[in-house]
Amino acid sequence: MIGRRDGPLMRNNTQSLRKSRVAIAIAIGVFIGCVCAFFYPNGFFGSNSIPNRSYGLVGSRIQENSAGCESSDRVNMLKSEFVAVSEKNAELKKQVRELTERLQQAKQGSDQAQKQFLALGKQPKTGPFGTVKGLRTNPTVVPDESVNPRLAKILEKVAVQRELIVALANTNVKEMLEVWFTNIKRVGITNYLVVALDDELAKFCESNQVPVYKRDPDEGIDSVGRSGGNHAVSGLKFRILREFLQLGYSVLLSDVDIVYLQNPFDYLIRDSDVESMTDGHNNMTAYGYNDVFDEPTMGWARYAHTMRIWVYNSGFFYIRPTIPSIELLDRVATRLSKEKAWDQAVFNEELFYPSHPGYDGLHAARRTMDFYLFMNSKVLFKTVRNDPNLSKLKPVIVHVNYHPDKLPRMKAVVEYYVNGKNDALKPFPDGSDW
Repeated sequence: MIGRRDGPLMRNNTQSLRKSRVAIAIAIGVFIGCVCAFFYPNGFFGSNSIPNRSYGLVGSRIQENSAGCESSDRVNMLKSEFVAVSEKNAELKKQVRELTERLQQAKQGSDQAQKQFLALGKQPKTGPFGTVKGLRTNPTVVPDESVNPRLAKILEKVAVQRELIVALANTNVKEMLEVWFTNIKRVGITNYLVVALDDELAKFCESNQVPVYKRDPDEGIDSVGRSGGNHAVSGLKFRILREFLQLGYSVLLSDVDIVYLQNPFDYLIRDSDVESMTDGHNNMTAYGYNDVFDEPTMGWARYAHTMRIWVYNSGFFYIRPTIPSIELLDRVATRLSKEKAWDQAVFNEELFYPSHPGYDGLHAARRTMDFYLFMNSKVLFKTVRNDPNLSKLKPVIVHVNYHPDKLPRMKAVVEYYVNGKNDALKPFPDGSDW
């Protein structure tokens, strides 16, 4: 059987028809897509997508709030840690400062021992009889300005050759202080300083062009300084003077019941740790003597020899910045803080008591001042004014320490020695009228 064969024209028509169908299908698809896009702009599942989006926003906000809370807690925690670290740092700084001070003190003590060892370690041969002398002048400490930078600046301006007169005073002794600094100025002394124990006295000194130093607040000292009597205030000086010595300055400590007639720095020897005026009134009492104690019941050994000397006056002494000097101040201040004692008695006990079982004595060199140059009021009123020859002497200072009527006697001393009134001292008795 023979099949029918299409001609070329028929084949072309068939291919054209197929292409037309494809084009129509594409056009219909595009049209349907446009219609759907117009009526359903958010898509067929738009209603479900909105809640999901809202949920996403809420979730993100929750995460942000949570992150904010965590951040705030973190900041608070960091602040607490910072405060704790700051407090710890301050405590560590305090410990470092204390350890540094101890190290410096130990170093100074080591330097002192080393210098003494070197001096003694040379082992020199002894010289001719009567020419040998031991070590008596201790070396000074290394100045440490970190102890009190503010005071260091004041002393740098006031001191002369690293020496100065220092007096402690409060408002209770303002009138005596005025006589004190008026005569210091008259003599021409410039290296002096008043340690004011209250604000009123500090202003008084400033108004009179008197060098003054007001310490930083310290209730332990300020409470005594504001209202303390003569002896109470006197006891404070051993604590306050320590800083002066640590800064490397020699101090001529002065009470305010003293009249200056000459410059005391011209009469100091400076070979000892402490150079002090005496409460003695003649050669024996001032410089020491052999006092024989009689005990008849001992028979052949009835006489016991003792050594006596009248005490140093803790209201006028020159002290050098040495290790023994600072140790003296520490010893006296420590005892006064624990005992109800007179500062002058403690001062002398620490200076003179020797080492013995249970006690290490102070190894400090000491010198007694000339009692006619550095004169106490007993010497003046009982002896000097009644002796024609001694009355011609002009002392360096007169300390009205033996008499309670201090101010009128100070003024009388000025009249007698400065203004030349020979009868200025006559109205006063040798002693005091209780």
